[in-house]
Amino acid sequence: MDFNLDETQQDLRKLAAEVLAREGDEERLRQAGLMSVCVPEEAGGAGLGPVELAVVLREVGARAAPVPALPALVSTLTLARYGTLDQQRRHDGGTLALREPGRALADPPSTAARAVDGGWTLTGRKVSVPYPGAAVLVTADEGLFLVESPATAPEYTSTGEPAATIVLDATPAERIAGADAVTGARRLFMAAVAAQASGVLAGALELTTEYIRTRKQFGRALAEFQAVTMQIADVYIVARALDVAMWSSVWRLAEGLPADQDLALAAYHVGEAWKALYTCQHLHGGLGLDVTYPLHRYFAQAKHLSHLLGGADAQLDLIGALL
Repeated sequence: MDFNLDETQQDLRKLAAEVLAREGDEERLRQAGLMSVCVPEEAGGAGLGPVELAVVLREVGARAAPVPALPALVSTLTLARYGTLDQQRRHDGGTLALREPGRALADPPSTAARAVDGGWTLTGRKVSVPYPGAAVLVTADEGLFLVESPATAPEYTSTGEPAATIVLDATPAERIAGADAVTGARRLFMAAVAAQASGVLAGALELTTEYIRTRKQFGRALAEFQAVTMQIADVYIVARALDVAMWSSVWRLAEGLPADQDLALAAYHVGEAWKALYTCQHLHGGLGLDVTYPLHRYFAQAKHLSHLLGGADAQLDLIGALL
């Protein structure tokens, strides 16, 4: 594969970086068209795919921006791949509900879908649903469904961003597609989380590198101490490992190639990225624990993204099953 971005992807990265550098919020991202890059052209979007999704989310992560880009991009790209044009036009942004209590992300969903009077109802419970809104894509035993305004209970996240448990009790739902869409949505979600985590670690690494270059101790910059250089090198290695696995995953998804092993490896390195943030905190000394200092946002987001995938142990189980 070619790890270089093409001209369109480079322009997209530049646009995302410029908007987010100006304290971009959700409204500014929408005005710039960044929230609809994966919506098909026929439905009013740019019609782009997994690589472009990763480009935007990596910039979001690099600034630890608390915006709903991840659920919006994954849900719209999922609808672009499996939904009808009418569904794509009606829902140009939303969220998705994949995880269930006590079950790994890769497990088949236990949420039960039942055909009733020419329609469908869903019964079950979904957890860690990011930015719950009016429209939610829900995975179930009979495929992928669209649910309008389900009952929710708020959850608390390390970043302070909104999340919820969704309670489904014979809730009316609109069917989108079958089992292939469930697998496809999970793959896109894993890739998206890895992309944003890649940006988070890159942003934290840049912040920490600048700190140890300018902070002096005993008359010398911290970066001149061998123990410090070895630790920051370890963070760099984790960042590069995550980057390689993530870009390989999204490229394979874009090309329609098998991507499960690459995705599982990328998801594992999301957990390693969170661990690397401890090193960044350590190298900042007491400043790393200050909640008003930017590093706190990176640490909180890395922790949140790792939890969305179920943690490193779950990914090791998945890697073992795939091998």
